[in-house]
Amino acid sequence: MADRHQSTRQQLDKLFFLDAIVSLILGGISLLAPHGIIQALSGGYNHSTHEVFRLYGCLRIAVGWILFNVRGVDDGKFRRTVCEALMACYTASALAVIRAQFTDHSSRNVMNWIAIGFLVNFSILYGTFRFGKGGDMIKVYELPSTTARSMR
Repeated sequence: MADRHQSTRQQLDKLFFLDAIVSLILGGISLLAPHGIIQALSGGYNHSTHEVFRLYGCLRIAVGWILFNVRGVDDGKFRRTVCEALMACYTASALAVIRAQFTDHSSRNVMNWIAIGFLVNFSILYGTFRFGKGGDMIKVYELPSTTARSMR
């Protein structure tokens, strides 16, 4: 049983790492995006759009840094809360992009579908850890040394 919990925790750490890398890359691209990319993506350059895009990049970099470091945290309740928050965030984000894709008939684009794919997949992955694979058990989120201490 302990091996299964350890394996699940390692899988969650890998998910945190993958999400951190994707967040850092997307954040860096968003923060450093030149005017030409913003113009191509939005159908014309808009300074406010570029500013929001850069702010989004800063947020993604912060999320990536947090996820990269949360892998070493041994507080099971905190790690479970991170899973819940990210699942809710990615689900809400996916719904917002889906709504935008279907309500604005003039700008249905491939980038939205790519974003929807990433957002839905990350939401499902975090949901799987939270509500499947023993996600209700704190042991799944804790380091082996913490689990061993709590069994004493």
